[in-house]
Amino acid sequence: MHRLEKSFDAMYKLDLPIDLKEVAAIERRRNKEQQRQSRIFNAKYRTIGVDVATLERQVEERKTLERTEKARDEAFDADRQQYDKIALMLEQRELEVARDLTRAVQNFSEQHQQPEDRREFDLYDPDALKKDRPARVSDDDPRCGPASLQMFAGEDLSEKERKKLQTELSKKWLTEQKDERKRSEAQHKFADHLYDKKRVELDERTQHLSRMEEDCRKAVIMATNNFNQALAMEASERRRLEKQKEEDNNFAEIYNHLTGDILTENPEAAVSSFGAHRVVPDRWKGMSPEQLKAILETQEMQCQEKQRLKEEEKQRNTEWDRQRLLAGRAAMTLEQQEEEFSREIRKRLDQHNQQLSREQKAHLEYLDKVVYTNNPTAHFHSQFNTTSR
Repeated sequence: MHRLEKSFDAMYKLDLPIDLKEVAAIERRRNKEQQRQSRIFNAKYRTIGVDVATLERQVEERKTLERTEKARDEAFDADRQQYDKIALMLEQRELEVARDLTRAVQNFSEQHQQPEDRREFDLYDPDALKKDRPARVSDDDPRCGPASLQMFAGEDLSEKERKKLQTELSKKWLTEQKDERKRSEAQHKFADHLYDKKRVELDERTQHLSRMEEDCRKAVIMATNNFNQALAMEASERRRLEKQKEEDNNFAEIYNHLTGDILTENPEAAVSSFGAHRVVPDRWKGMSPEQLKAILETQEMQCQEKQRLKEEEKQRNTEWDRQRLLAGRAAMTLEQQEEEFSREIRKRLDQHNQQLSREQKAHLEYLDKVVYTNNPTAHFHSQFNTTSR
């Protein structure tokens, strides 16, 4: 027995000596893992070295973004409420039109389509038995045939009356058929009239919008042309005034040269050498009539120039007021058209958003009912965060 155990130990080498280096390495790695876990799983040491300012800035940016998103959502909600009110008003208007059409059709049916006016009314008349006559009223009763045992062959005494009655009955049926056809045609004609009236109304509205757009475009073009013409007139007038002023200056210079002391050789010149505003007392004899006349003419020219500038400014202000009025009207028309266009776009956008909402809802239902059917358990989450690696 002992020999068998020795042979077994020698075969599997169970008496090998323990490798202390390997045991120490395993223990060292185990201690490092425990220390790393104590650092990683400790919130105090894990947050050391984090850029707090950057995190706070990111938090503030996130809050700002959320506030902006909230404000935009509130604005969209307000617009959506307004569009919903407009859509509700339009829907109510359509319901009223449909209600009026139904009421008109019903009144027509009550007035012109009564049951007693129908050709086959005698087949389901509730008072048919009350209106029915006996089997034979007289000997010449046309209702009695051979099977009634009331009249026999050769006893047709009321043939003329019977044929006359049949003819009148056929005429009556034909008249009823004509009346029924006329009522049907009138009903179809009335429905076609309502449809044509609605189509004409839509065509008129489209033409009205087109005319408004064309008038607005013409008004803008006219306002632009008038403004350009006013600018051109103002520039031309400015050039004319500058040219006139230059000519006046040239004429004044020529006149001054012609009437100056040099050309006239006036011996009474009394201009002082200390300045043009001073004179020599012993030479000056007072202002000449020509000087006085020149001063008066200059003053009169200044008055005329000032009056002309006032008139030009008044005309320019009047033209500017008219241009502003035309531009304001054109801008108001464009703003109204833009509001109508924006209303139509927002309406289409709401329809598109509703379609997207339905698709998203269907997709979420598909995810909840088809895809995400295997919910994770607590055992699935317990296998995470067990090591520091």
